[in-house]
Amino acid sequence: MDQPAAGPAPEENGQQALFGWPDTAPAPAAGRTFRDSRRARRMLDVREVYAEPAALDSPRGRQIMARLPGARVTEVDGHWRIPSLHGNDGNTARWVRVKTETLVLGVKQTLTTRPNGRSADWIAPGPSNGCAMACAYCYVPRRKGYANPITLFTNIEAIVAHVRRHVRAQGPKTEPNQCDPRSWVYDIGENGDCSVDALVCDNTEDLVAAFRHLPTAKASFATKFVNPDLLAFDPQGRTRVRFSLMPPDDARLLDIRTSPVAERIAAAPDFLDAGYEVHFNLSPVVLRPGWQRDWADLFVHLDDVLPARVKAQAAAEIIMLTHNRSLHEVNLGWHPRAEDVLWQPAAQETKRSQNGALNVRYAREVKQRSLVRIQELIATHAPWLRIRYAF
Repeated sequence: MDQPAAGPAPEENGQQALFGWPDTAPAPAAGRTFRDSRRARRMLDVREVYAEPAALDSPRGRQIMARLPGARVTEVDGHWRIPSLHGNDGNTARWVRVKTETLVLGVKQTLTTRPNGRSADWIAPGPSNGCAMACAYCYVPRRKGYANPITLFTNIEAIVAHVRRHVRAQGPKTEPNQCDPRSWVYDIGENGDCSVDALVCDNTEDLVAAFRHLPTAKASFATKFVNPDLLAFDPQGRTRVRFSLMPPDDARLLDIRTSPVAERIAAAPDFLDAGYEVHFNLSPVVLRPGWQRDWADLFVHLDDVLPARVKAQAAAEIIMLTHNRSLHEVNLGWHPRAEDVLWQPAAQETKRSQNGALNVRYAREVKQRSLVRIQELIATHAPWLRIRYAF
């Protein structure tokens, strides 16, 4: 029989303490979401909010703060430069704690959609910047310096309206390309992880809902976090989720605070059945002793566990590691073991990226040989996995 909505009687609390029941996962209450779970709170337990006044005054800002009743709020002039966060080298030792306990709310001032042509046709104005996860190779904190918690942009109505106008201005897609044969693809999560954002904010759900009604376009975002709440967003085939994968040993060292690789793979059928298109990011490919063996094992695992319906629509991107000297120096302060595999001067060279940053990448010949080899491994162990893009 269903329990009443009221809390447990005192004697029930005593029984729970006696038998250790709090360690047993209870059945979800009616209407309860994953964002309410203990696991979600381990990822994001916000205690401090830095916010622009306009962000606090917005409907989305008020909604977010209603979910964070105990958080301390500090108003700031702008979300981009907050002295106690950005440029404060003391935060290096608190890298993960800052990501767990700190949230920034801002208003995205410049709404632009940029051409891409690699993973997506277009890069949409993102609803966030930064992440609660702490991948050691992430490029986003290079620009902020020392701390990179989630910044959520609360003017989501303006972001959605901009994207709608841009999609409609393109008209139908008339020529297939590596992004998609029929639809314009818009990356909505370039500088964050939409699955993690959804733990505290409805921005991701709003964008998925918008693309549901844009028949000439698809949203797309990469994720390393399995958030079951997204299964209820009803994308109707208009959003592509790209689960980022790498060998589990690499992920344990480099993908700090992310969902285990096996869990990301296991989520693929559920997301497909919920109406998403499901692709994979093989990213980043890190060259170290045994990398070919471990990637082969990953492809064998994919082939063993994924059902035919996932394989039939799956495609993948292959992205070799890009690193950066300033990020290397920051990592030495909080996770030096990661740099044992990320920083390999003998195999890397300096190259200026499309956005002007001076990065470190594998030398051209090393990179080309490695891309050929990983595609050979896919052809041998997961021949159904179509490669959309390799870089």
